[in-house]
Amino acid sequence: MVPDEIDIDFLKKFCFLIKKQVAGGSKFVLVVGGGTTARNYQQAAEKITKIGQTQKDWIGIYATRLNARLVASVLIDQKCKAFFNEKLNLNNFSKHKIIIGGGGVPGHSSDFMAVRFAIDLGINTVINLGKPDYVYNVNPDKNSTAQPLGKLSWQEYFKIIPAKWSPGMNVPFDPIASKLAQKHKIKVIVTGAKDLQNINNILVGKKFRGTTLDV
Repeated sequence: MVPDEIDIDFLKKFCFLIKKQVAGGSKFVLVVGGGTTARNYQQAAEKITKIGQTQKDWIGIYATRLNARLVASVLIDQKCKAFFNEKLNLNNFSKHKIIIGGGGVPGHSSDFMAVRFAIDLGINTVINLGKPDYVYNVNPDKNSTAQPLGKLSWQEYFKIIPAKWSPGMNVPFDPIASKLAQKHKIKVIVTGAKDLQNINNILVGKKFRGTTLDV
């Protein structure tokens, strides 16, 4: 959503896709990350003074909430329900067709919040839309021989990513969220955000490009 600056064209098309799916009877939980906005602010603070992990996390959390508020504003005609804290206590959608959230508390990313929503609402699949269109065996930004992986067990995925969470961490799905998803048997699909037809394929159960993390 914010690769460098806000991608207005993507945001417009993505929200149109969501509205179209809702018109067909679907309901959504949208958890928005901090992305470049969070990292820019965290790096700015570090250049001025020494800050701890918790403060970096709080910067990231408020960046997710700003981004989430933007999405909620674009979808305002859908009468979304917006949550921005850890105490969700959700067990159904009630009258809402779209629930939007951001970060909660320090110690994990918005990925963790997505899994929390899934647990509370009995959803068995989380779709993680970001920069990588797959999980790769090595970092594709640093290694041109990186190979995309179509399906991984959680144990296989844990061998690829760092074991501990750190603010601003740039991994396909954060390790804390991954452990929670594994515990509650929630499948995670990692795919790119820009190909909206591919996202639609996932939503309607067609063949798609991406990595499935499961069991």
